[in-house]
Amino acid sequence: MNLFLQRIVERTVRIGNLSITGPSGTTRHFGDGDGEKVHLVIHTHQAERAIMLHPSLALPEMYMEQQIDFAEGDVLSFLHLIYRNIGISWIDSGWGKLLNTMRLKARPLQQWNTERRSKRNVERHYDLSGELYKLFLDDDMQYSCAYYERPDMTLEEAQLAKKRHIAAKLKIKPGQTVLDIGSGWGGLGLYIARTFETDVLGVTLSTEQHQVSTDRAHAEGLESSVHFELRDYRDLTERFDRIVSVGMFEHVGVNHYKTYFDKCAQLLKPDGVMLLHTIGRVGPPTTTNAFIRKHIFPGGYIPALSEVMPHIERSGLMVTDVEILRLHYAETLKAWRERFMAKREQVKAIYDERFCRMWEFYLAGSEASFRWQDLVNFQIQLTRRNDVLPMTRDYIGKCEKAIALHEMGHSPVEPAATPPEKAAPAAKTGAKASGKPRRRKVTGKD
Repeated sequence: MNLFLQRIVERTVRIGNLSITGPSGTTRHFGDGDGEKVHLVIHTHQAERAIMLHPSLALPEMYMEQQIDFAEGDVLSFLHLIYRNIGISWIDSGWGKLLNTMRLKARPLQQWNTERRSKRNVERHYDLSGELYKLFLDDDMQYSCAYYERPDMTLEEAQLAKKRHIAAKLKIKPGQTVLDIGSGWGGLGLYIARTFETDVLGVTLSTEQHQVSTDRAHAEGLESSVHFELRDYRDLTERFDRIVSVGMFEHVGVNHYKTYFDKCAQLLKPDGVMLLHTIGRVGPPTTTNAFIRKHIFPGGYIPALSEVMPHIERSGLMVTDVEILRLHYAETLKAWRERFMAKREQVKAIYDERFCRMWEFYLAGSEASFRWQDLVNFQIQLTRRNDVLPMTRDYIGKCEKAIALHEMGHSPVEPAATPPEKAAPAAKTGAKASGKPRRRKVTGKD
């Protein structure tokens, strides 16, 4: 085993049970022997040198190229061992501060996400085969953090709870217009239109997702009330009663936060409500992991709350609620990873062994970051006026219960009467969409 690499591992791994076998066949042991045993096998001297110089990039790349393997344990258990040793405060060390400062200097170039570049970035990940995502996502193709109201929830139940939670915070009323920025495979837009009888516009930069979501709208007979467009949010000029964005903000890039919130402020009506659901970090600003930036989400970045708030404040929007979802994404990623591994041979048939190993590291590494590092999810509720929503958060829980009853086929909690100026458009929308008598829908009112 390379002597320099051995010294680095000795200084890093002081607890746990790690064994490393080098290219020569010699095995070294690190840690205090406590916990699950992890045995890493390094097959080549090239892999040793690469890991020594840039571990966060080289470890997954060498795993992808089959130049390293795990004789015992796996990617997740290895990362758990490493994070037990380094904690989440490595950036507070002298070397950590220096390294982070150097990386921050290069960040603007890494996240220069113009409209053309944003589309290319999206194509790299979201225009992969739809068959791949069907193998491990829930039935509604939700590719974002689920909401585990109970620890025993299935992935399908938790994803439905996520949509319900978001809809409740938006306090949607029938007949309103809703914009979904980054609409994915259409599940959330279809859910909102189906549940609340609204007009929904979903925009995406993914050709694959646009086609799937459009087909779904036609299959459900909702094409009159849900429209999906292959369009950049920066090109929109319409105004909306409600705006929702789930799992898209991570692709905006810090250079474009001002543009994003200024545009949302322009698109949101004076009495409108917006809900931003995004991955975030509880630690200070940093940079995107080199492996994720290169192989998974080019141009992507996970912000600290301190990087987001100044742009909201200057845009004319006001924050009315912030919720931090802890560990929900760890559980979501666990479900995805287990499903992915169960269907690994089918994934391999679509792509190859290298792709499977890349996604193993991506899913396990992401789960580890939410479980043992500083990643969480932010749900930020925004308005343009401070009197648009009730003074307490009680309405959120009430609306969730009403929606849940509706989903089970029961009549929801009887809503308050809809103002006359809102009632006419709602009835007109419903008649045009179906030509049938309007069914009673959840309104999200107290």
